[in-house]
Amino acid sequence: MNIKVVMIGKTNEAYVQQGLAIFQSRLKHYCKFEWNEIPVKKNMGTDEQVLITEAQQILKFVEKSDFLVLLDEKGKEFTSLKFSEWIEKHIATTGGNLIFVIGGAYGFHNSIDERANLKIALSLMTFTHQMVRLIFIEQLYRGFTIIKNEKYHH
Repeated sequence: MNIKVVMIGKTNEAYVQQGLAIFQSRLKHYCKFEWNEIPVKKNMGTDEQVLITEAQQILKFVEKSDFLVLLDEKGKEFTSLKFSEWIEKHIATTGGNLIFVIGGAYGFHNSIDERANLKIALSLMTFTHQMVRLIFIEQLYRGFTIIKNEKYHH
């Protein structure tokens, strides 16, 4: 199973970069894993033009058969256990690529919303885009350790 995380913007904070490196390394024991940052260019025009450009960049990472999941504040909420069950079920039933997208400051263009197979929310609280990256990758790792019945979750 291949998992890709695609996000808008660069990871700037050193402590976030450190944490991401740790969990990326750990995840490679469970799946083929890719981490993709789409650079944000300044002065890209109106909010709508920014969303269109970001959508075009996101879709370069997505094949027709991929299962696309958007991290969105209006998405479905999971406990860590339910998220691990969802991952396990996805692996068992489809075996295809799983693409998670962390959007930019303006959210997602309608074309990405329409292409998405699922939207998930990490919390009802608001986090910085930097922190979302770290929180999400940790939950992804936690999900695999739960699937494998390892001690990390406890």
